[in-house]
Amino acid sequence: MAETSWWNAARHADRRPMLLARNRIQAGLRRWFDDQGFTETDPCALQISPGNETHLHAFAAEAIDNDGGMRRLYLHTSPEFALKKLLAAGEEKIFAFAHVWRNRERGARHSPEFVMLEWYRTHESYEVLMADCAAFLALAARAAGSPLLRRGDLTCDPFLAPERLSVCEAFMKYAGVDLLATMDDNGVPDAEKLRPQLHAKGMRTAPDDTWSDMMSRVLTADVEPRLGHGRATILDRYPAHEAALARRCPDDPRLAERFELYACGVELANGFGELTDPVEQRARFIAEMDEKERIYGERYPLDEDFLSALADMPPAAGIALGFDRLVMLATGAPKIDDIIWAPAG
Repeated sequence: MAETSWWNAARHADRRPMLLARNRIQAGLRRWFDDQGFTETDPCALQISPGNETHLHAFAAEAIDNDGGMRRLYLHTSPEFALKKLLAAGEEKIFAFAHVWRNRERGARHSPEFVMLEWYRTHESYEVLMADCAAFLALAARAAGSPLLRRGDLTCDPFLAPERLSVCEAFMKYAGVDLLATMDDNGVPDAEKLRPQLHAKGMRTAPDDTWSDMMSRVLTADVEPRLGHGRATILDRYPAHEAALARRCPDDPRLAERFELYACGVELANGFGELTDPVEQRARFIAEMDEKERIYGERYPLDEDFLSALADMPPAAGIALGFDRLVMLATGAPKIDDIIWAPAG
């Protein structure tokens, strides 16, 4: 039987309490940012480049200029490039509730169009963002009138301090995989050192699987489902190879200042100590696009203005949080479309 349309009056009546909770959570977050001295921004969605990560897929648009010429633009997959340009322009503490678009993404926790809450702090450690995340979990639960975050039978207490676990610690703890042993002193990974560890735990690999392919498989199968139960988890210090936009950890160049926030096994946010070296950033983007072309047969252009702006960008920490997913967990909604006012087609 076909599912009732979201605009059916009876179904809307069922969704409406969750939608109103969404409004309260968003209003509460705006008040929090205002109290902290942040400035709200509203970046345009059409950009020269949608982002340069291997597995992110964009929606393209054809722009017709006044002279009739055609240019390809993209709906951004994140407002990151625009917000970092604002940091280069002199802004110091900014945030945006930005509609973003990602192709090839549809499911209970994925919508091709969703709202990303992104914020930046100049001259701050990325660890400050972890404290922000903890505050937002509690704020969302209070606004929704719920003592717990929920996904089905899984729960997370948003009022407890999150646990903090490095990626390498989590891989050893939950999968018995020693990631550090598969990287050289500069963080360059070796697939043939990781492959036998997967075989030893009964995981199959293909001959052309890259180190990143295999790491992602273990993360998805063995690590992520165990994170954020009882209390939130901060999964910290990603391998530098998996953190294209983050600076390296000062105490270990194999790792980078990147973390993700998890609750009830769901990834909610992705934070960085931001990379501001335009030369290294260009090299990382080119490597990402080379890999994208190898796998998917396409690549996206580089935003040269963004790379130029990095030279003027101050040290900063930045993070993107899936606002719709936060609302889902705060209200216990089973599907992302339940908490979007008018879901994408």
